[in-house]
Amino acid sequence: MEHSSELKTMETFANFLGESLAESLARKLGVPWVLKSIDEPDATNQLEKAVHFRLSASGELQGDCYVAFNQEQVASLGSKFLGEPDSALDPQAEALAEVIVSGMGGLSSALFTRFGAVTFKVDRVEDVRLEDMLVLVLAASGGEEADVPVRLYFSEQMVASLAPSDAERPSMPKTDAANLQLVMDVELNVSLRFGQCQLPLRDVLDLTSGSVIELDRDVDDPVELLLDGKVIARGEAVIVDGNYGLRITEIPEPIASHFVR
Repeated sequence: MEHSSELKTMETFANFLGESLAESLARKLGVPWVLKSIDEPDATNQLEKAVHFRLSASGELQGDCYVAFNQEQVASLGSKFLGEPDSALDPQAEALAEVIVSGMGGLSSALFTRFGAVTFKVDRVEDVRLEDMLVLVLAASGGEEADVPVRLYFSEQMVASLAPSDAERPSMPKTDAANLQLVMDVELNVSLRFGQCQLPLRDVLDLTSGSVIELDRDVDDPVELLLDGKVIARGEAVIVDGNYGLRITEIPEPIASHFVR
């Protein structure tokens, strides 16, 4: 990058991404993790035997960011996720991809006040050409893991999207982080919606034990997670220790956008 302000914007994105991935890893492994941006003289060099994940942005940001882990780190993390030290690389990489996906909601929320609504699709890619892309490096450490470089490669479209002119940047509402922090422990009631339907009053009054109500949702359609009547996420119902749970597969817009208007 030619301009320090543009590079600073890229580093801000990298640090937001690092924080979100660190939180996701910490939740999964139960130990603190840190991923922070660092200066590395040979940052333009690609990792040997790397596993690449593509983060495809849509919304107010457009383009791809490629996250490169070395295979040894993927094997170490994947084995812990799966509890199988001798597992093959593909399932290990798939397990790591799930952790990355779970961190995207936090990244979208962190980016919202600066860039607007952004969502990310995550997939593992191979044989991608990274030679001409801008590169930033994160140092990853957690538990017994020493600092390991994780490289971020930004497509030209992502670079341009992250650093447009001030005239192109949408005006976003301002938030006071200190004030927001004061209510972080407030408990909110969320609910799952498997579907809905409309019934005439006579049918409602006729309901008895054993009655069956047909909903407007196919069995394969995602379940909706609602906060104050608004859909904040979608996913699939699962069983957790004998209770219903929700595995989130989609966040339509950053959850922070429901609180900041």
